[in-house]
Amino acid sequence: MTSELPEIGTETELHSRDALAELQLRRLQWTVRHAYDNVPLYRRTFDEHGVHPDDIRELADVQRLPFTTKADLRETYPFGMFAVPMADVRRIHASSGTTGRPTVVGYTAGDLERWSDLVARSLHAAGIRAGMKVHNAYGYGLFTGGLGAHAGIERLGATVIPISGGQTARQVQLITDFEPDAILCTPSYLLTIADALEAAGLDPAATSLKVAVLGAEPWTNEMRREIERRLNIDAVDIYGLSEVMGPGVASESVLTKDGPHIWEDHFLPETIDGDTGATVPDGELGELVFTSLTKEAFPVIRYRTRDLTRLLPGTTYPAVRRIEKITGRNDDMIILRGVNLFPTQIEEIVLGIETLTPHFILELHRAGRMDSLTVRIERHPSLSAEECEGAAAVLRHRVKMHIGTSVEVQVEEPGVLPRSEGKYKRVYDLR
Repeated sequence: MTSELPEIGTETELHSRDALAELQLRRLQWTVRHAYDNVPLYRRTFDEHGVHPDDIRELADVQRLPFTTKADLRETYPFGMFAVPMADVRRIHASSGTTGRPTVVGYTAGDLERWSDLVARSLHAAGIRAGMKVHNAYGYGLFTGGLGAHAGIERLGATVIPISGGQTARQVQLITDFEPDAILCTPSYLLTIADALEAAGLDPAATSLKVAVLGAEPWTNEMRREIERRLNIDAVDIYGLSEVMGPGVASESVLTKDGPHIWEDHFLPETIDGDTGATVPDGELGELVFTSLTKEAFPVIRYRTRDLTRLLPGTTYPAVRRIEKITGRNDDMIILRGVNLFPTQIEEIVLGIETLTPHFILELHRAGRMDSLTVRIERHPSLSAEECEGAAAVLRHRVKMHIGTSVEVQVEEPGVLPRSEGKYKRVYDLR
């Protein structure tokens, strides 16, 4: 291994931009050297781009480095991106691999300590405090959500209820019996739990829950308002991805709910033009890119997340930047007859129509040379079957008006569509 990781510093870096930049540069120089010396792919791509660790003299020099993509991680499957001997790896996680080989990530003991600290910091920002009971409904196993959140809850000094995902009836029972103060899960699954509470004759707004920390899938502010209305809680966004660390890369403050603050003492963010790779200024929409600054086992250099967002000034933590709430990804985008469309745009419109529910899926079809999109959506129980066509017409009109393309709408009976038990699949390509 290369020299030791630069000192951790203190949370002064969250409030002083100058102190933060100084720490970031030291850590960036360490990370680039560590990756170059210990990961063959990085040595090869750096050499191909004519860049060397000694060339990193200021933070802007990160733009001289090549990007890392999910394809690179799959090319080196399973352990080719590890920068430490396997004997120093204390845990392995992996993505689901639904679109190919899974991406495999590793953690040293130090990585796990820092991860726990950052999740604890994120949960504190979200309003969770020591002594609270936290219902953790993120999935355990190779997915980073469950175990990552679990360790952070314990590090914060709160009590973790490790229920994991699924078994929704049991989730309802434990929320009723254990009276947790907070819940961690995906936003779509929290709506599933709310439905299950109502089905059990319970009022979702009358539980002990005060705050929900929600992530692992894009969700809109309209979804936040729906969740907060139905459950009478604060709904706060947490951001992360396994390739960069897992949950806790960034988190919203419950005080402002204005987008997750990035913990920039550990991650250096950029936004780029997804087509050209050119860096775009803060405040402009672009693809989010991360360079890790403190990861030992699995450093990542300019990793392209495919998430679309804007970098904005910090508020609760003034030295670090926020990301605008992520509501889409480059690879989630549907191009329908020349119009770019994201599932969250449909969600935003749906949540403005009281007679429809947030339970919907999108089906892509092809008739001849033309693609078509059908929105299959459940009606609200208060809407009669005879009134469904009127609700469908409203949705068709608003999609056409706000997005600029025509869709078909098929209103379904309550309970017909699948329910989320974790990350919810919205789009089904039947072409």
